[in-house]
Amino acid sequence: MKHLCCNKIILLFLLFGITLFGSVKDKSAIVYYGEHISYPLVGIHDYIIVEPNNIDTYRHGFEVYKNKMYAYVSIGEIDVNDPAYKKLDKTLIVGKNAAWKSKLLNLTNPHYKEFLFNEMIEPQIKKGFQNFFFDTLDSYQLVAKTKKARQKNEAALVDIIHSFHQRYPHAKLILNRGFEIIDKVHNDINAMLFESYYRGVGGKNLAYKDVSKDDREWLDIQLKKVQKYPLDIICVDYLPLNKIQKEAKPLIKKLQKKGFIPYVATKELNSYGYSSKNALKREILTLINDTKVNRIEQSAHLYGAVPLEYLGYIQKLYNVDKKPLPTMAQMQRYGGVVIWLNKNYNDPEKLMEWIEKVRKFNIKIVFASSFSMNNLNLLKPLNIINKEMKTDIKHTYTLLHKDSMIGYEMSPPLNTVPYLLEAKNGEVLYSVKDEKGEKTTLAAIMPWGGYAIEKAFMIELSGDNLWTINPFKFFQKALRLPKIPAPDVTTENGKRIFFSHIDGDGIANRVEWDPELFSGNTIYSDILSQYKVPISVSVIGSEINKNGLFPKLSPQLIKIVKKMFALPNVEPATHTFTHPFFWNKIINGNLDEKYRLKPKGYKFSLNYEIKGMLDEINEKLLPPNKTPKARTIFWSGDCTPPAKILKYVYKNHILNLNGGDTTITNLHPWLSNIAPLGLERAGYYQIYTGEQNENIYTNEWLGPFWGFKKVVQTFKLTNSPRRLKPIDIYYHLYSGSKRASINALKYVYDWTLKQDVNPIFASEYIRKVMDFYTLSIAEDHKSYLFSGLKHLKTVRLDNMQKKEIIQLNNNIAGYSHFENHTYIHMAQNDSATIEKKLIHKQNNPYLIEANGKVVSLKREEKRFYLKLQSHIPLKTQLFIPKNWQLKIKPQPKVLTHKKNIYTIKYQKNTRAEINVFRR
Repeated sequence: MKHLCCNKIILLFLLFGITLFGSVKDKSAIVYYGEHISYPLVGIHDYIIVEPNNIDTYRHGFEVYKNKMYAYVSIGEIDVNDPAYKKLDKTLIVGKNAAWKSKLLNLTNPHYKEFLFNEMIEPQIKKGFQNFFFDTLDSYQLVAKTKKARQKNEAALVDIIHSFHQRYPHAKLILNRGFEIIDKVHNDINAMLFESYYRGVGGKNLAYKDVSKDDREWLDIQLKKVQKYPLDIICVDYLPLNKIQKEAKPLIKKLQKKGFIPYVATKELNSYGYSSKNALKREILTLINDTKVNRIEQSAHLYGAVPLEYLGYIQKLYNVDKKPLPTMAQMQRYGGVVIWLNKNYNDPEKLMEWIEKVRKFNIKIVFASSFSMNNLNLLKPLNIINKEMKTDIKHTYTLLHKDSMIGYEMSPPLNTVPYLLEAKNGEVLYSVKDEKGEKTTLAAIMPWGGYAIEKAFMIELSGDNLWTINPFKFFQKALRLPKIPAPDVTTENGKRIFFSHIDGDGIANRVEWDPELFSGNTIYSDILSQYKVPISVSVIGSEINKNGLFPKLSPQLIKIVKKMFALPNVEPATHTFTHPFFWNKIINGNLDEKYRLKPKGYKFSLNYEIKGMLDEINEKLLPPNKTPKARTIFWSGDCTPPAKILKYVYKNHILNLNGGDTTITNLHPWLSNIAPLGLERAGYYQIYTGEQNENIYTNEWLGPFWGFKKVVQTFKLTNSPRRLKPIDIYYHLYSGSKRASINALKYVYDWTLKQDVNPIFASEYIRKVMDFYTLSIAEDHKSYLFSGLKHLKTVRLDNMQKKEIIQLNNNIAGYSHFENHTYIHMAQNDSATIEKKLIHKQNNPYLIEANGKVVSLKREEKRFYLKLQSHIPLKTQLFIPKNWQLKIKPQPKVLTHKKNIYTIKYQKNTRAEINVFRR
């Protein structure tokens, strides 16, 4: 664990959201040296200082926020557990820091600088870090006792910092203290950090303590040297974990008054503290168990993630069979806890002890489906009283109370209830009584959270799982989740996102009406070349390559693929080389032939299956200068890549898609038939499809072969009353082999293109979902701040009154309404603010909708400039107040207006520049 020096030498909208410490306009900082960093929690800060050895730089969050991240480097000393210590010439050691059990280094030795850059800085540069935080600058004072010795060390420090700036001119640098050299290095750094202005640590055990007046006066003298320069000054003060929630806020205000960027945390810096602005806790810890069940099949994931995601929150699955219950330091990242176990916890007393600790931090808890313990008397501290029930008597029940959120898809049946439970001091949601008047409460909102169990939660009916409680309302109310503008991946610029992707299976299938044709021919002629919308097409290498399954057919199949990939509306992708059927059967890099296709003489290689196929597509199958390139794998077979394979994909900057069973239809119109956005494994996300493919709608290709028409029902049911999914026309190349299936495809495309859609490539959708899981949101009394809007450009408000109007700024292109949703269109910036105060008259022009993306936006007092780009002929609508003049380049085919609403349509053009001037 790295450390900071700890003393002079060592040292709507929705107005009821939670109140944070400062303004979202204030600069803020975080220092986090723990593992498993939460990007939704840290991303909002201007300075993110981390222990680089604990950061996996392949994850999406790092890519999004790396410009704000600073890698810790200890300059004056080194921890013996640091990987670089093994390469250290031990003659560079000149002493030890007993408090931190680290070795002091000789800054004046000319070999030291070489070691520092080659072994401590350069490896982090190669990993992807751009910026650095230099710590322990004054450790030399522990051994340099004379003025001359100190001056020599200070000169060495100045040389190191100058050299760093020369080697990495674009890198940003923060120093921890370095007061003695600030006059010589201030042009090389971006900020200075120091610790312990009011609260610090000290003594042999580094106990928490108040900083003395003398120490603070000494700091004031030193800080005057820094305040001469235009540098941010970050102050880190320390509080024990059990005091942070109560004492951090007043401490932060005091530090801000001194002109510092404050950060208050525990001395270990391995939990999340507080700064002047802080992110909303979007992550919801969900406890699961049973290692025999693949995570993708967990009920908690299949059914619990969707309502949380719709509300703007992120489900974080935690397997209690594999790991101990989280520590309270680890719990600081979570906005709530859902306990959704499919069997009783093996140590219920321990679970209850943990729950009591969590409650002390005001983190709300929900029991979902059951209490997951065999002794319900343990629930007494939660004010749930378990009465003994005589199980040998048949009870008849009548309804006592049913809240409006009960009966969401079906009312709980009045049959056997296995408990007699009394919920004291709670809001009863569902209760029944028997013939003797004994009542039991199966769902309630409690001061500590809430519970919904047995058939007051979900029921199974004819193989379907139906919600008996409204999960959107229940989770939000029980967990006390703030109603936030929710990041939304279904919509962009007011139109529902539409993409289409094709798995490569069956390109060589002969078509039933002409044996000279392959299914690939008809997909090309009837779909790809006719529907000039973005379509992402994958191929299976062993189906088309000469070293594959059909060597004699390879020249014809390659020709078809090249024609497909040459189309401007087609994005290439891979469906692997041998189409693995079961990804978890890959053991030690090998996959047995029975779990994949079997091209002659092929030895399985994961690298060839994925990256090798993408390279072959880009190098051999695409025309020169073709964009976009192949960069995506569509998972094959069971679509359950384990964590190691997901890591491989992320490490090689490859996007991934497939999995997730969204199959809701009129016959099975249940929320449980809608899949989440994706699934996390060890910090990497598998991104799910929008809706399922034709194989499901045709009974696994047994017929009826027109069955894919039913996906239109899925599109409709995932659009209203809540838009939970984009439109994804997803199918296989073998759909080109039958009249019924090709006609079904045409039907689905024709229906989709009559809708109000924004067509994009699959790769664009994937990136939006990846952003959803890393987006960071902060709020104050006036506004919300969003950070990490790299590709996701929409946030959604629900139940906004039509007379209420959103205030516009340089980050908001406009907004539009659909049913009870309001979609806010963000501009090209990675961050944006939304004002909470709503106005009642709009006096500025704005974008209502567009079937493309915002490339550029500028708002001035008398000018509104908008640059749009789409994949199909551009169509857009704008609000333009009176006394504003419109100029468009190029001129559109259609320009109409009704009152203040202007409609612009092009016949061919996919780009436009729109200038609106105040007269």
